[in-house]
Amino acid sequence: MARITGIGGFFIRSDDPERLTEWYRSVLGLGADDHGEWAQDAGAGVFAAMPRDGEQLPAGRSIMVNLRVDDLDGVLERLRAAGADVADERDDIDGVGRFGWVTDPDGNRIELWEPPLEGVER
Repeated sequence: MARITGIGGFFIRSDDPERLTEWYRSVLGLGADDHGEWAQDAGAGVFAAMPRDGEQLPAGRSIMVNLRVDDLDGVLERLRAAGADVADERDDIDGVGRFGWVTDPDGNRIELWEPPLEGVER
């Protein structure tokens, strides 16, 4: 059966695309090349439709990007040191993982997800 094999792109509007692209590369650490191509590590991803009036997504937004990270605390520390707008809140859901958030210079909230390591207690 023909199937979807992964996310092929993430596209975002901006009044200053060059500035925002540079922020995603240098501050967030997204390893995209000059053409935007980004070789991702293999791993799980989630697709979930959320209720329009739910609290899972930022107010007024219909989409949120969630990026998988290998060390949530380390990434958030690096982002803070770079002056990024990092939320103080955290979420730790047993069996699902740990979550933190950062807001890009255009006001888009990005969820950072550290999946649980099987068999490892935190």
